[in-house]
Amino acid sequence: MGRGVAQIEFGYTYTYNSDNGERTRSQSFGQPLLRYGLLADWLEFRIALFPTVTRITTAGESTTSRGTEDLYIGCKIALTEQQGMLPEMALIPQTNIPTGSGSLSSNELEPGLNWAYAWDVNDLISAAGSTQGNRRIDDSGEAYLEFAQSWTVAYHLADKLGAYTEWFAFFPSGADTARVQHYGNGGLTWLVSDNMQFDVFAGIGLNDAADDYFFGSGFSIRFGQGIE
Repeated sequence: MGRGVAQIEFGYTYTYNSDNGERTRSQSFGQPLLRYGLLADWLEFRIALFPTVTRITTAGESTTSRGTEDLYIGCKIALTEQQGMLPEMALIPQTNIPTGSGSLSSNELEPGLNWAYAWDVNDLISAAGSTQGNRRIDDSGEAYLEFAQSWTVAYHLADKLGAYTEWFAFFPSGADTARVQHYGNGGLTWLVSDNMQFDVFAGIGLNDAADDYFFGSGFSIRFGQGIE
């Protein structure tokens, strides 16, 4: 972000899944994420909270739960700028803190580490990836290590219009009930101004363990010019 620069991101996501006669509809509203440049241009603080409404329907009977998911905090540490084949890279130590409501909380601390990297291929195409390892709690209440991987290709369509395609997946290690999930999605981005951006996206699950589909939108706004 740059020292003294803040960015607030908001979003909405709808997720649907049908499995063994049970239908789950989940909506996450607001999804506020605050990013703020601390101390130096290479250090960024991140904090997020996700209000969620989930409706589960089984044999014609529905139950609805409302609340917030666990609080997310992290710090993004810039490592390198792009130099030829060497990508721009950053590390994000992060954790979920068990502040969530009822079934939306894991009830335990979930620390992890995210390695992010990106390349500008040319003026029209860029690529980025993310490799993560995070502690998670499965349905049996036991902890396991979840690896997550994503790969994104972004396209410059016009002066303020962009698009992207993405694959991402979750790989549980040592879990009792969690299974591997693969997803594909894409979206459009519109740069409203130098400090505001709007986006829309949609995606599908690529295997049986994944949710059937999801879609949503996001909006981000940046404040401050940085501190020399």
